[in-house]
Amino acid sequence: MTTSLTAVKTYERLPKNVIPQLYKLELTPNLENFTFTGKEDVEVSIKESTNQVILNASQLEIQKALFKDPSGSTLKGNVTLDTKDEKVLIKFDESLKIGTGTISIAFSGILNDQMKGFYRSKYRTPSGEERYAATTQFAAPDARRAFPCWDEPAFKAQFEVTLIAPKDRTVLSNTEPVQQVQHPDNANLQIVKFAPTPIMSSYLLAFIVGEYDFLETITKNKTRVRIYTPVGKKEQGQYALEIASKSLTFFEDYFNIPFPLSKLDHIAIPDIAYGAMENWGLVTYREARVLADPKNTSAINREQTAITIAHETAHQWFGNLVTMDWWTDLWLNEGFASFMEYLAVDSIHPEFDIWSKFASYAALPALKLDSLRDSHPIEVPVSHPDDIDSLFDLISYEKGASIIRMCHDWIGDEVNFL
Repeated sequence: MTTSLTAVKTYERLPKNVIPQLYKLELTPNLENFTFTGKEDVEVSIKESTNQVILNASQLEIQKALFKDPSGSTLKGNVTLDTKDEKVLIKFDESLKIGTGTISIAFSGILNDQMKGFYRSKYRTPSGEERYAATTQFAAPDARRAFPCWDEPAFKAQFEVTLIAPKDRTVLSNTEPVQQVQHPDNANLQIVKFAPTPIMSSYLLAFIVGEYDFLETITKNKTRVRIYTPVGKKEQGQYALEIASKSLTFFEDYFNIPFPLSKLDHIAIPDIAYGAMENWGLVTYREARVLADPKNTSAINREQTAITIAHETAHQWFGNLVTMDWWTDLWLNEGFASFMEYLAVDSIHPEFDIWSKFASYAALPALKLDSLRDSHPIEVPVSHPDDIDSLFDLISYEKGASIIRMCHDWIGDEVNFL
């Protein structure tokens, strides 16, 4: 008896012969039919001469792709989509020479209901009317569902986002808007252009169109901090605003590295896949993780709100400023943030005695999962993006935090390595 084995294609990461430098991205979401259209000009650096460019795309339709070199010469690309590996191949009749250029892509997609990529989030107005917002969840890795991109953490670039949206909606992204004008062809639309982001990974980009109230404060280092809440629930963001501003100041002082953006927004989203997501300058949360009723929220829920906000604020350094090269090192990203959240909350609310709860909140849950036969090391080689979601567990977060706490207790806060 003989058995034939079908060869399994090995997943290949993106080649590094073409590197993105700056995305100029324009998106127009339609909140009625749950679609969006987009176009982008990506300034790239060509490291090796090639006649093809490979990047990521998922659930997108690409209408055209062009390459323009610095002299203005334009090449039309032939597009092939690989839906299984979520890649797009753009092939040109001539080779692109070593140097720089711009890849221009027109595309469209859906505002899905899967809480991935660019998706729709349902909410109700104070009068009870059902409406939808457009929001994002790009980790991990789903920026490719919103626009064609090099959707791996090592491919850092800048992003200039422009959103065309209803003029009666709040429009947010990682940075401050630098231009906000009425659409020349539609009086019901506004065009909002945002300042360039720092150099960052694609999974940290975010943009939101919806209806929100907000509270704000200014930190001692002149960073504007806002809490965006559902309309009519502004008072439930007051506690979060206190924690968010104090956490930001704590980490700036602790790391002795200023927060590099002019603002840090925190926003409550009705539908979100994770408890929160650390998008640089625009952190998203489940409503229960950031809203606190001044009269009715329990002490334990206020404690969890403080821990969550401190965790996401820590990520502005661990993860955003310094990023893993590949998802294999996810535990460093999440383990450090899960450890640092305790340092921040202990400084802000020493009466919580938060370190006495580290064992029950972190170490013991990690040990329980680690006792199972299907446990895994804190560092797991990731060969395919489909494997990434399985790493967002207590081993990466809480076992990672426990290991880092042991190192911290042994080394201490004040160490001179010179």
